[in-house]
Amino acid sequence: MYLVLSILFSFIFSSIGVQKIASGFDKPVYIVTNPSDAEQLYVIEQKGVVRLIEKGSVVKTPFLDIKDRVHRPLFPGDEMGMLGLAFDPSFKENQFIYVHYNDKDDNTIISRFKVKGKFGDKKSEKNILRLAQPYSNHNGGTIEFGPDGYLYIGLGDGGSAGDPEKRAQDLTNLFGKILRIDINTDEPYLVPKDNPFTYYRKFKDEIWSYGLRNPWRFSFDYLTGDMIIGDVGQNLWEEINIEYAKDNKGGNNYGWNVMEGNHCYPEDATCSNEGYIMPAFEYPNNANYAKTLFGIKQPNMDGCSITGGYVYRGKNIPELYGKYIFGDYCTGKVWSIRIVEGKGEELVDHTKDILSSMGKREFYLSSFGQDNDQELFLIDYNGTIYRLVNIK
Repeated sequence: MYLVLSILFSFIFSSIGVQKIASGFDKPVYIVTNPSDAEQLYVIEQKGVVRLIEKGSVVKTPFLDIKDRVHRPLFPGDEMGMLGLAFDPSFKENQFIYVHYNDKDDNTIISRFKVKGKFGDKKSEKNILRLAQPYSNHNGGTIEFGPDGYLYIGLGDGGSAGDPEKRAQDLTNLFGKILRIDINTDEPYLVPKDNPFTYYRKFKDEIWSYGLRNPWRFSFDYLTGDMIIGDVGQNLWEEINIEYAKDNKGGNNYGWNVMEGNHCYPEDATCSNEGYIMPAFEYPNNANYAKTLFGIKQPNMDGCSITGGYVYRGKNIPELYGKYIFGDYCTGKVWSIRIVEGKGEELVDHTKDILSSMGKREFYLSSFGQDNDQELFLIDYNGTIYRLVNIK
């Protein structure tokens, strides 16, 4: 479905807002809840520190501090650093967590750490995966365990602009892909036997799906297990892709860099969408990224960098139940859609109500989060964590 600008501004005003949870963080990019203790929230700071919020208060001692080995973001728009965190499905028994970061040499690293007591042990690091990053941008970010117990890893196309080496379509490398691996082993990892490319000798068998530019945030629907991916666009379109859990055997090709959203890339090229999975939703990339980096407001624009979110399965905001909540980093816009048979419907813009409840004119939406009751968080990259609430 081709979406036009007029649809994006067909407002259906909602009653949702936010409640501030904590502030004072340094470039926060993700939040996750302890699966064994709903009172413990973990906030990733891009520089390589994980902060613990316990019973509403920020604990002074970091939960995990590995900034001695993490790339420290030095300039506006630096996409490297600590990007993702996931708790092992058997965390209560084994106390393992997994972290996605870029090291001092700018490599992409997936590592396991052991939690001892209340804090992560930085000396317990076990490297699971290491990739030399071709360029400094498009590093992906999310790592998350799926309903099947396997670890899914979102990786960008390796960077630069336009995927010049066409890595996203190349099944002999891991860039521009979602990976699926089994970490229930003494080895760094195993490849599940039912991954889609295990029978092709030349292809990387860790690959689950491909043709992605920069899947910064993806998530699994708590109820259905469907995977929803927010893939950051190049110049013209931001997109949402869905993988339905039912009968899903992987191997989906989302089209980059032959297509950007529903459109040929570059825009003057001739192409066919045959063999590609088209987005469930797209919106115009019409904000200026450079202006975003230097704090110049762009209130009338849609955005320039999608922040993927979650299908809402909580109880506190009934009108959102079953809808996918997402937004844009550049403009702080927050929307919801209902995805029906692979297409986004019922677009609602919640930005005005959210900004009003924040008491702000803008914010930089770096990520969403989900707690153990499937209620959602919003993260302002400037340092504040909010909970999505019903303000009626």
